[in-house]
Amino acid sequence: MTGAATRPIMTAPLFEELDGKLIELLETLNERDWMRATIVPRWTVKQIAAHLLDTALRRLSLDRDREAPPSDAPRIEGPGDLTRLVNDLNARGVEIYGRLSGRVLIALLRVACRDLREHFLSLDPMATATWAVSWAGEDQSLNWFDTAREFTERWHHQQQIRLAVDRHGILTPRLYRPVLDTFLRALPYAYRSVPASPGDVVSVRISGECGGTWHLRKMPEGWALADEAGAIPAIATTTIPQELAWRIFTKGLSYDEARGHVTVEGDERAGTAVLRMTAIVG
Repeated sequence: MTGAATRPIMTAPLFEELDGKLIELLETLNERDWMRATIVPRWTVKQIAAHLLDTALRRLSLDRDREAPPSDAPRIEGPGDLTRLVNDLNARGVEIYGRLSGRVLIALLRVACRDLREHFLSLDPMATATWAVSWAGEDQSLNWFDTAREFTERWHHQQQIRLAVDRHGILTPRLYRPVLDTFLRALPYAYRSVPASPGDVVSVRISGECGGTWHLRKMPEGWALADEAGAIPAIATTTIPQELAWRIFTKGLSYDEARGHVTVEGDERAGTAVLRMTAIVG
């Protein structure tokens, strides 16, 4: 299927703007700001910045430089193994880089972010990626999708910092809409166990200037994104405020918390399945 629902999301040219806003933000923080709690359990603002540094350096080493994983790296035989590995790597990275001063973190992030975005810009977006986007149910992904996945990672972690220190700046159509579009490519996988008749449509509407409407159609072999809802009314339409959408898809808001802020018209089970969708690993 072709069209807006499945066309590539080209985020590589957006990293420079997003990275610039991160550095500008971090440079304004005082000592108290660095230590503020965030919506990430047990992580402060400084620890999220440390995580952004750690993941950029790891990505450059493994993807760009083809550094071999440690010989004692655990085997990945399922989603649970991958989640445990990612959580362990993240915790170790935050422990190490979280000991650095804010000034040193900013200096290192300048270099790491620059090299990472140059790497993404150098890739053929239609070539096979080193890493598959597992939360979308893919065993193999193209570079554009893997790059867009990384963009969502760096966007939502920066937004977690902004939420903690009450600074706006990246909840804009130019930067946030591609994040939402990437997240919602996970809809077919998230709905794989939701029963419906072939031809049934579920619509997900993100309200606000950064949002839009995404349609999911039940096909004989499973669910698929569609460009239009079609002539038959959707069996469910869910409306999510844009301010909460990113938190729902990144484990920043529980199902029960989210349910109180969204509107579901039609089939409750089909309409609320999107609130259980996760677009991160870990």
